[in-house]
Amino acid sequence: MKAEVNNSVVYSRPQLSIWKRSLNARTALLYLLPSILLFTVFIFYPMFRTIYLSFFLTDQQGVAALFVGFENYTYLLQDPSFRNSVKATALFVLYTVPTGIIIALFLALLANEKLKGIGFFRTIFSSTMGISVAASSVVWLFLFHPSVGMFNRLLSVLNLPQVQWLLDPEWALISVSISTIWLNTGFTFLILLGGLQNIDEHLYESAKIDGASYWYQLRRITLPMLSPTLFFIITITLINAFQTFGQIDILTKGGPSQATNLIVYSIYREAFINYQFGTASAQAVVLFICILVITILQFKLGEKKVHYQ
Repeated sequence: MKAEVNNSVVYSRPQLSIWKRSLNARTALLYLLPSILLFTVFIFYPMFRTIYLSFFLTDQQGVAALFVGFENYTYLLQDPSFRNSVKATALFVLYTVPTGIIIALFLALLANEKLKGIGFFRTIFSSTMGISVAASSVVWLFLFHPSVGMFNRLLSVLNLPQVQWLLDPEWALISVSISTIWLNTGFTFLILLGGLQNIDEHLYESAKIDGASYWYQLRRITLPMLSPTLFFIITITLINAFQTFGQIDILTKGGPSQATNLIVYSIYREAFINYQFGTASAQAVVLFICILVITILQFKLGEKKVHYQ
């Protein structure tokens, strides 16, 4: 396969092709090495460490002390507090995801109209994207204040009974959901607006020539053409809703009566307040499995209705 010509080695074409592929693979691996190291340190190692700790009882430093197998998972299934966290998380996702997407879609449809000064409103609608969770939560903490908050003052002006927004178990989760919807609207609006602006204008022109109404165009052109963007934003918003933590910690700290004790906050309390890292790790694994299953189902069922151009 090789021959000596003028004291040099000449490789055949198959050998040269294999050598080039090997060189390309080594070059690609070199470029990917920083990302691989970052993923290993910040994602893969914590994930496998969490799974490992979920089978142990730990000391206060988080060191595995006693192997208990699936006892941590059995304990979670029998724990009323964890079941309450699952229920609160499911309600929170139900409150925030559909409502937030519908509001953002409505704003995006308005901002997509060719009107004078619409750029100002686009900036206002997307402005919440630049606000941190901590800052926005502090603002909402004052708005929900039972005595000096704007909402209760407005109710007083309307001669309506005041509401203990963050102190009443029936209102606390709704209040946190409202602040979350407001915070996430900017990002969702911006993505949906970008999707709307990528729709071919000739489709609307042809529909107008045929006498199609606005609502017909919305049903037959806008929503089908926007379906890839909607599918993406639903997936991202759903995952983010399951991982909500900052608003809960600042506004309610899981209360009152554990009404807002979402799974992520329950994990935090179990690990860094009760120092039960084994149980907290088991909750984290359960949350990961729930998000994974929901995401897979969404891709299996929802992607069938997505229309790619």
